[in-house]
Amino acid sequence: MVGSGIAGLASAWWLSRQHAVTLFERDAHLGGHTHTHDIELDGQRIAVDTGFIVFNPQHYPVLSALFAELGVASQPTTMSFSVQDARTGLEYNAGSLAGLFCQRRNLLSPRFWGLLRDLRRFYRQAPAVLDQPGGGPTLGEYLREGRYGQAFIEQHLLPMASALWSSPSTEVLAFPVRYLVRFMANHQMLQISGRTPWRVVQGGSARYVDALRARWQVDERVNCGVTEVRREAGRVWIESPLGVERFDDVVMACHSDQALALLQDAAPLEREVLGAMRYQHNEVVLHTDERLLPRNRKAWAAWNAYLPAEPGAACTVSYCMNLLQGLHEVRPLIVSLNRTHDVRPECLLRTLQYSHPVHDHAMLAAQSRWAELQGRRGTWFAGAYWGWGFHEDGIRSAQRVAHAMRERHDRGHAGNAAPSAQALPA
Repeated sequence: MVGSGIAGLASAWWLSRQHAVTLFERDAHLGGHTHTHDIELDGQRIAVDTGFIVFNPQHYPVLSALFAELGVASQPTTMSFSVQDARTGLEYNAGSLAGLFCQRRNLLSPRFWGLLRDLRRFYRQAPAVLDQPGGGPTLGEYLREGRYGQAFIEQHLLPMASALWSSPSTEVLAFPVRYLVRFMANHQMLQISGRTPWRVVQGGSARYVDALRARWQVDERVNCGVTEVRREAGRVWIESPLGVERFDDVVMACHSDQALALLQDAAPLEREVLGAMRYQHNEVVLHTDERLLPRNRKAWAAWNAYLPAEPGAACTVSYCMNLLQGLHEVRPLIVSLNRTHDVRPECLLRTLQYSHPVHDHAMLAAQSRWAELQGRRGTWFAGAYWGWGFHEDGIRSAQRVAHAMRERHDRGHAGNAAPSAQALPA
């Protein structure tokens, strides 16, 4: 097992019930984007997350089932969303009427009322793209064809999508609109009310990693990054700081670009499929500088998008962890993406680097070729990049790999063909 994000953890959990599993992780902690930091703040020890944060049973059924099996406790949270536009001074919190009109000038702004009208129109019209044949337009093309106003595009939809996928606005505009709308529809984001409540893991998301480690029989290799993977003589050879070791199979549970870089004998098919999946690198900081939240406290939300004043500058997002994790007894704890230069040095607590998949037409085409890639020369690929890039996508990919490997094992290792797509769980 190469990589210990949710895909690697879940793969190791399920496969270790029938197989001897060795898990290689280059970092000092298991979990990948499941990253909880124990910090001291205002005389208290606080566990705060900087990666995976929220889930719910309806939209994360496989992950929720794992949490139930492990006895992982959770608590309700908020998914409120705000926008702060440094160029125009606009601020609003989309979670309530009071938040929408926390600036009284919004009541008298035709542009702001146009934003709200376009928002309702998008919710009403966008689902129709799911019934259209062919590849469909990009989000940018769809918005131009629909004559949506710039206020809605620039001050709501793009900041919201940028916050969800940790991607710059230019990348979001290149998303296939059907892909974005399907995600929003599946997560009840195309409706004003009746949305499913969200939850967070009590004590930080890493508590589920602790629960896994307490129960599984896995040879953990932390601080032991794989440097090379080769397939020959019917076996897989993995090189790490511990030397070269032989295995029957390998699950590449790292990012697709990392997997491709490690495969020293990558086949043309692997280069074609994995090479079509790009990543966006983001610098993430945990800090206490509340200046990165909206000036009006009534606009503070769980997710706070920030539009810089400089023309062409990328939208960024700051997560208020006090609201998300229920940390009400301490000053604001904030996780901000790609805005490190605005944080006062004395407020910095952690600086991290995360990568997130870029969802374009090339990536969607590559995702559809999952079955072609799996199991060839004892090599399997798992990761959230096979879906929307979220935790549930990572664990679903691990589930599919575990089922496919079990299917091959039950067939008595007959042949070396790829698993049947029809035999895989949805």
